[in-house]
Amino acid sequence: MSPLRCWPSINHVQRVFVRSIETAAASSTEPKTHFKITLRRSAIGLGEQKKETLVSLGLHRRMQTVYHPHTPEAGGKILKVKELVEVENVPASAVRTQEQQRQERKAPRGYAVAGSRMRAFQWEKTKWQ
Repeated sequence: MSPLRCWPSINHVQRVFVRSIETAAASSTEPKTHFKITLRRSAIGLGEQKKETLVSLGLHRRMQTVYHPHTPEAGGKILKVKELVEVENVPASAVRTQEQQRQERKAPRGYAVAGSRMRAFQWEKTKWQ
């Protein structure tokens, strides 16, 4: 068995980190200082260690997003559950608290009339005018 077949996930993770570092150096003037971690797959049926790692990262449900600074501890935890999460490097200005994320998801209050079907037909136009 070739070494690439034994460790495809580690090579993939290395490529992702190298790609994110290259894009950070090329495109942004602000340094990428945090991981944006989103839980994409459920931990149901996995071992207790993986579940505990997700809890230690602050991830409790699918599609939940948390931010962690670049530290060796956070990097190690991410590598433990790399199959379950999606990771992006973001600058400190892009870090959002849980309350800020909740406010961004909320719909604006009230409503706006986009159009009326009452005035779509010609006979109704003459009737109402």
